Amino acid sequence: MATWSNFNLQNSASPLMEQIIFFHDHTLVILIMITILVGYLMMNLFFNKYINRFLLEGQMIELIWTIIPTITLIFIALPSLRLLYLLDELNNPLITLKSIGHQWYWSYEYSDFNNVEFDSYMINYNQSNINSFRLLDVDNRIILPMNNQIRVMVTATDVIHSWTVPSLGVKIDANPGRLNQINLFINRPGIFFGQCSEICGANHSFMPIMIESISIKNFINWINNYS
Repeated sequence: MATWSNFNLQNSASPLMEQIIFFHDHTLVILIMITILVGYLMMNLFFNKYINRFLLEGQMIELIWTIIPTITLIFIALPSLRLLYLLDELNNPLITLKSIGHQWYWSYEYSDFNNVEFDSYMINYNQSNINSFRLLDVDNRIILPMNNQIRVMVTATDVIHSWTVPSLGVKIDANPGRLNQINLFINRPGIFFGQCSEICGANHSFMPIMIESISIKNFINWINNYS
């Protein structure tokens, strides 16, 4: 989760988020190079005294400053397209989780198991639960096994919501009357937080997402003990 004075991206907990961070760094390096080059050229223009009264055209320089940005865009577009296709790839999911957005809470159903479904509300932060995370803790967490492909089906019952967990690289809209899907692969145990990132009404800020990643053995025990 994000902490005070942390201006970087959150630490990744999935291979897809790692790839998103790599692409972010790759693009940032290109942007820094462009900024330095343009800044250098502008400073030269401001402070030199070169004058050419007979300069009417320069086809070679125009060719250069058309081709170089095109090549630069290709260097950004190819990794971006690769990443878009990776985010949509779904291979033999072990578990399907259905997430349903309401005003203003989430409902979850484990479609592969009988009667494993619950609502997830934000916990009211007060003196009795002072150790909880304010505006992020919920009464019923999503429990998922790590190192397994997981399919998340997302929809809504009222307005458009958005199921977003930054450290897993997941953001998908929950639309009424439509079923969207996305894949998860959590590569370490832990608790990961998210929020609705589509303005969905008065209490939009108060429907957090909380995922607890555990081993497959503990997950099976949790399913067996769920009542």
